[in-house]
Amino acid sequence: MNKPSLSSLCKRLDYQFDDSSLLEEALTHRSAGASNNERLEFLGDSVLNFVIAHELFKMFPRLREGDLSRLRASLVNGESLAEIARELDLGDFIKLGAGELRSGGHRRSSILADCVESLIGAVYCDSNFERCRELILRLYKNKLQNIPDLQSLKDPKTRLQELLQARKHALPQYEVTHVSGKAHDQLFEVSCHINEPAITTSAKGRSRRKAEQLAAEAAITKLQHAFEQEQHD
Repeated sequence: MNKPSLSSLCKRLDYQFDDSSLLEEALTHRSAGASNNERLEFLGDSVLNFVIAHELFKMFPRLREGDLSRLRASLVNGESLAEIARELDLGDFIKLGAGELRSGGHRRSSILADCVESLIGAVYCDSNFERCRELILRLYKNKLQNIPDLQSLKDPKTRLQELLQARKHALPQYEVTHVSGKAHDQLFEVSCHINEPAITTSAKGRSRRKAEQLAAEAAITKLQHAFEQEQHD
């Protein structure tokens, strides 16, 4: 099946390239050859981070640096970028090598996310910072209008720690209880123990960090239930 014309993508972006070779480069994955979008991706990533940081800085004049950083990370991470790519049907336009094509690379989130950044870099090179900023704000309009709750952006280990500290309880202890699988594909089992109230949870994950996060999430649920019981007693 033939790829749709690049003019249809430009229409979705609401941007017309003066130098069409920049658009071609932005859509070329490294698997397709030495001339690819990695350099434009590097540039686009930097511009994107700055533009989103500046928007959040203006939107939330009272937020601390750490909270602003968390919000920015939630907006510019691979998942958010891949969502934007899918809204643009960007996978239909990406030029891939034969191997990536066979394995469905045009649907892979990491490839889609990188391509959004490379497009941003291409627009910056083709025009100027202001035109690039306008593009980013168009792409991020819905996300900026629906900023996630800050508390939900904190990882489970941090939320668990804050819950315990608020009540002046000791911090949780994490322990790897079992590791299985080959070196390149290990499965970690981790326990999370809280002294007061006495709670122990366990979880498995493909990394120690992931397993700890899942165990902490389970501990939060039990801890909140315990706090609710205290209020009723």
